[in-house]
Amino acid sequence: MFKTFSSLTKFGIVIFVLLAGLAGYATGYQIENAFDWKHLITFILGLYLLSSGSLALNQVQEYKLDQKMPRTQSRPIASGKIKPAAGFILAVAMIFCGINLLHDLSATAGYLSVVSIALYNGLYTYVWKPKWIFAAVPGAIPGALPVTIGYAVNDSQIFNSESIYLFLIMFLWQMPHFWTLAIRYKEDYRLGGIPTLPTALGTQKTLFHVGLYTFCYAGVAIASPFFLTTSWVFAAVVFPFAFMLLKEFFRLYRSEGKQRWFAFFMWTNVSMLVFLFVPVLDKWSFLFIGRV
Repeated sequence: MFKTFSSLTKFGIVIFVLLAGLAGYATGYQIENAFDWKHLITFILGLYLLSSGSLALNQVQEYKLDQKMPRTQSRPIASGKIKPAAGFILAVAMIFCGINLLHDLSATAGYLSVVSIALYNGLYTYVWKPKWIFAAVPGAIPGALPVTIGYAVNDSQIFNSESIYLFLIMFLWQMPHFWTLAIRYKEDYRLGGIPTLPTALGTQKTLFHVGLYTFCYAGVAIASPFFLTTSWVFAAVVFPFAFMLLKEFFRLYRSEGKQRWFAFFMWTNVSMLVFLFVPVLDKWSFLFIGRV
């Protein structure tokens, strides 16, 4: 039962969402404020329900498409383990509860939650993804909002440099992440009739776009001192990860996407967490070792 539920809500993706949200939460938290465990737990629960409900609703919306692709045929609704109506009721209930919990903590966080659902389960699922090969670009906006929601819970000024940095990191990360998967599962997307870069333009041109966004992504991380107050510790950690990320991309590019795709994919994912959490550690390091 748990396996079916975790598959419906894409628990692995939700973990990434929660980690990103926590990075935003910790960055937006004001040092002078007293810590409140209830506030943190409510945030985690709210974001968990929101993201799990959104991902479950997406499976309800796309279960016929999932049935066409070998990679997704075993998903709970596509395989018939869960009825679409049951999945819909559960998804909507989770989304409703998640939005309410987050709105109780911060009106801005609540509004961002609604925007996230509207963009992902609305525009992305019904308009961008079925019709546009570059759907991943606008689709990355709702994908990046969890970190902004986390920030907004503690600071409603979401257009300051700290919040913009966090959003840009999570936004730019998604294109290399998704298009690398799209190269790996090119045939699946072709069978599903989904217009992606690899199926429409080919692997080589897709790698060009992967590289473009990878350089922008690494560039924002390296330029973080313009967004954040950082110390030498930040540079000591971020620069090596940015270097290894670019190194793995060039290896992937030279092999024309045939080798080391998983190594690049993992460096992309791990670097995202590093680029989000090192500023958090830098901000709060004084609690343990004093400001360095």
